[in-house]
Amino acid sequence: MATGTSWGTFAACAPVFLWLNHIVGGDPVLTICAIAGGSCFGDNIGLISDTTVVSSGIQGVEVIHRVRHQGVWSLLCLILAAIMFLISSLGLPSEVGSAVEAIEQIPEEVYTVLTEERPSAVNLLNQVKEGVPFYMVIPLILVLVVAVMGFPTLVCLGLGIISSYIFGMIAGTIDNTHEFLDLMYTGFSEAGSWVIVMMMWVGAFGGIMGKMGAFKPLSNLVLRLVKNVRQLMFANGILSLLGNAALADEMAQIVTIGPMIKELTEENVEASEEDMYRLRLRNATFSDALGVFGSQLIPWHVYAGFFVGIAGSVYPLFEFTPFHLIKYNFMAIIAVLSILILTLTGADRFIPLFKLPKEPDVVLKKSVD
Repeated sequence: MATGTSWGTFAACAPVFLWLNHIVGGDPVLTICAIAGGSCFGDNIGLISDTTVVSSGIQGVEVIHRVRHQGVWSLLCLILAAIMFLISSLGLPSEVGSAVEAIEQIPEEVYTVLTEERPSAVNLLNQVKEGVPFYMVIPLILVLVVAVMGFPTLVCLGLGIISSYIFGMIAGTIDNTHEFLDLMYTGFSEAGSWVIVMMMWVGAFGGIMGKMGAFKPLSNLVLRLVKNVRQLMFANGILSLLGNAALADEMAQIVTIGPMIKELTEENVEASEEDMYRLRLRNATFSDALGVFGSQLIPWHVYAGFFVGIAGSVYPLFEFTPFHLIKYNFMAIIAVLSILILTLTGADRFIPLFKLPKEPDVVLKKSVD
């Protein structure tokens, strides 16, 4: 959530937790699935995550509104996943290890790989080894609190930046203002450049496909099959998931399928502006959540390739495969299944801020006709 990247988080956490798992005699497959699930959880609701920003932008909703819309649902998925991980680990040794001890056992060649793939992960490992005060989590908590309170995205980010600078100077994780500004520049430039590229993709590819009417047959098929707005929204979720599997890249899915489900909704649903906005929020959540979490369940996905590659590089004692990433990935399984089932059945009304508007407040236009 703090870094806005599941790839960077995985690269930073995998060396620590896999070697810590080795020390205490745990299950490396269970461990890699926990790391992947947690990384994607933070990515999916991170305010500066590229997938969060792009999916929200395509659907025309505020990032902060999107995060609030899915916040409780995301936390419930996390809690259920944590319970499943706990149950699955009951038969494992109860020995306790330390992160510092795990880092000290990481081979030099692992650091070489990380330096090439994710240099920021090496910096994080060094900070963990030297010790980071617990109060460094305060900036993240502040951002989450003001986000839930409904403050604008820029206010949330500004508060996080200022507080992280203050506490970072106190803790010594940054030495001076110039270093802090360099870190900010690097983080925003990487995320920003990707967002710009993807938005250009939306304009170019989406425009060409729109002119050709390439998605019209698929849209017409969906409209023939659905009988109400909930079924249409469920179909949007399925399209997002299938698009992710076909393109094998969550961002490509977001910028390709996102405009299609937006058009499907706006052209075929009659609703007030407030209710239509809530439908857009769900479409944005579909694009992001089924992109990020769905990627964990698709063996040929680029996510799986990266995570398995990093895991094998930092922990060469076990030969990981994409199917290992799926085996215990409770976070991804619960997130993908629950959002689809809740949308179709209407059970999302029991989750605060997550319910969709119901008929007759929203109606398919073909039903009106």
